[in-house]
Amino acid sequence: MKLIRIHPEDNVAVALEDVRAGEQLFPDGLSVTASEDVARGHKIALRPIAEGEAVVKYGNPIGFAKVAIPAGAWVHVHNLRTGLSESAEYEYCPRIFPLPEVSPRSFRGYRRSDGRAAVRNELWIIPTVGCVNSVAAALVRENQHLVSGSIDGLYSFPHPYGCSQMGEDHAQTRKLLAALVRHPNAGGVLVLSLGCENLTQEQFRAELGEWDDQRVKFLVCQQCKDELKEGARLLQELADFAGQSEREEIPASELVVGMKCGGSDGLSGITANPTVGRFSDRLVALGGSTVLTEVPEMFGAENILFSRCESEAVFQKAVRMVNRFKDYFVSHGQVVYENPSPGNKAGGITTLEDKSCGCVQKGGSAPVVDVLEYAEPVTKKGLNLLSGPGNDLVSATDLTAAGAHLILFTTGRGTPFGAPAPTVKISTNTALYEKKGNWIDFNAGTVAEGESLEDAGDRLLDHVLRVAGGERTRSELQNAREIAIFKDGVTL
Repeated sequence: MKLIRIHPEDNVAVALEDVRAGEQLFPDGLSVTASEDVARGHKIALRPIAEGEAVVKYGNPIGFAKVAIPAGAWVHVHNLRTGLSESAEYEYCPRIFPLPEVSPRSFRGYRRSDGRAAVRNELWIIPTVGCVNSVAAALVRENQHLVSGSIDGLYSFPHPYGCSQMGEDHAQTRKLLAALVRHPNAGGVLVLSLGCENLTQEQFRAELGEWDDQRVKFLVCQQCKDELKEGARLLQELADFAGQSEREEIPASELVVGMKCGGSDGLSGITANPTVGRFSDRLVALGGSTVLTEVPEMFGAENILFSRCESEAVFQKAVRMVNRFKDYFVSHGQVVYENPSPGNKAGGITTLEDKSCGCVQKGGSAPVVDVLEYAEPVTKKGLNLLSGPGNDLVSATDLTAAGAHLILFTTGRGTPFGAPAPTVKISTNTALYEKKGNWIDFNAGTVAEGESLEDAGDRLLDHVLRVAGGERTRSELQNAREIAIFKDGVTL
């Protein structure tokens, strides 16, 4: 099968392989002859589409024809425009879909003293200000001997903030870093400060709230003679404490899994994203939690999620989240519909609606149980929406701060980065999986080759439980771990 018509109402199909001009194709029982070459992931008109008529994919409009488009023609940026604007009206029209039946599952994880589950037992160094990034790096480099027994690794997470910030930016930095300190995958945390930054130790401790002083230690570099020696001493204490933890059997219902995409292509919404959606439905059916973010990549497809909000109160929170992000764009003089990157467009994605309809497939069909602010922790079992931008590093950090034990990252182009939480890269196509085996953990391109989405979802659930039980992701093996903090305001 070279073409796939995703929904019976679609007037375009997507090429699963490169198509040559003159080829006759038979998607969904129809017959169409390609009038020009069309690359894998790109769209072909199944019938004539009049100028100004909606182009429909996933059963949803993804824009309007700029000119008349004949049957068999390539449909892309040259003849398709967005239909989005800065304003939209929303009405709560709830829909409920059944969840799959799944037998109880478990993973080999760690049990923290406060009862939370973890999938890694690591030592983390969290700088409260960018000025001490080099000290954190030196402490990691000089104390790798602590990684032994049940301790899975020692890492620091540099960033440029913590000083010269005001207002909301200062508050968001403080909130994000405190959320990372609380993350259950860290069996021990060293909070590293300089001593003269805006983000003072007193502020940070107040943001953090209660903490276990065996698990969290503080070091202010300006207050000691030798910060590397003192840091090594504190890390040894943290290692002694964290090293007491051992893996044990934990129900899958305690997992929290983040979901996002990056470097998408025309197959993202056909293979990898709906595979993640099937996984999400399975984990929710098991009693677990999933988290979907990247609000700008919901624009144009938000009603697909809004209709699944479990109550009108959750629906109103979701509407506020989307509208706030639209206001954020407008306040900076930007249009809400300019999102697909050059790589997205090269892969076959034309408009933001096109991208968004594929992006929200990761949310499966489960009810939306809650809508979270930036870096707010997950507290409800089920599918959660998390406020955050589409940027890969910022949104993956946001998911980690919300408590995601691990992150599923779908991609059609490939990327080597990793979040603080184990980051499972899922390819939309087999060619990428075979080419970049050092980046990609899981191949969803098999769906384009005949594997059912249900089987792919089962396979992904198995893979996630193995990673939760200690199997290393490609980004972990490459030591790729980064954070990025959402910033909007003035830098002093």
